[in-house]
Amino acid sequence: MVQEIGQDAPGKAIAYLLVGVAGGLGLSLCAKGLLAQYSLSQFVFLRSLIGLAIFLLLVRQFGGVQSLLTRRWPWHLLRTVLAAGAMFGFFYGVARMPLVEALTLGFTAPLMVTAMSMPVLGEHVGWRRWTAVVIGFLGVLLVLRPGGGDLSLAAFAVLFGSFCYASLAITARKLAATESSFALSVYVITGPLIISASMLGQGAWQAPDADGWLLFIAAGSCSVIAWIGIIGGYRRAAPALLAPFEYTALVGGAVAGYLIWHEIPDSWVVAGATTIIASGLFVAYREVGSALSTRYLRSLTANAATALRRRR
Repeated sequence: MVQEIGQDAPGKAIAYLLVGVAGGLGLSLCAKGLLAQYSLSQFVFLRSLIGLAIFLLLVRQFGGVQSLLTRRWPWHLLRTVLAAGAMFGFFYGVARMPLVEALTLGFTAPLMVTAMSMPVLGEHVGWRRWTAVVIGFLGVLLVLRPGGGDLSLAAFAVLFGSFCYASLAITARKLAATESSFALSVYVITGPLIISASMLGQGAWQAPDADGWLLFIAAGSCSVIAWIGIIGGYRRAAPALLAPFEYTALVGGAVAGYLIWHEIPDSWVVAGATTIIASGLFVAYREVGSALSTRYLRSLTANAATALRRRR
């Protein structure tokens, strides 16, 4: 089973990834609502606890308990630490920034994945894709606008979370030949669960009301969908191919931020997001080089630009 999953299958990989991206966007929306009332440590704890419970209920569908067996504990330990950094970093920013701005900075992760693919995985990344990565990070500077008074701890926390997330994607690809998707999904929950539990001291816990519990359960469910989808995608195809498809969540985040929280990104965020997305899509074009990638470039670039500009 592991060997079959480890084989490259671009179409199925993209489908898995898009399902995972939808779950991740749902998780971000739940987090934005919950973190206005509950502490970050409580959110991470309940999201992880509920997610772990759902995973254990699904254990038979993923090959049973034996699918959790592994001999590569150091890698899984590293992934739990990275997962904690990704969760705490990103959600700290989500609680303190407009959603589309946090997502824009968060989507530097695909560029980081491309940059790390060569030194970590030994996959070829040509000079054109390196140029796209550099241009994408110039888009980050547009969002952060150094010297404009908008640099914040929240923004850097999101960037740190993005680096941890990109590292998770890379390690999922590296472990694909020997580890099941279920093991790669379950073990990463333990780190954030333990760390957040240790932080639930006085004042960090508030008993959720009925609406709160519904959102916490939804957050846990979305996290399961996100992990299964993203890991299922990255183990089936090269990160440089899949990473740009994650930008589809930015359009949904921009629309949701406007409709729910009346957030309107300014021209700097729009310019930075456009630069980051264009860079990522160029990476996809160079990787695939097919009619499919051309259609994807045309449709997604048009949709992203239109959605973001309408929010101004």
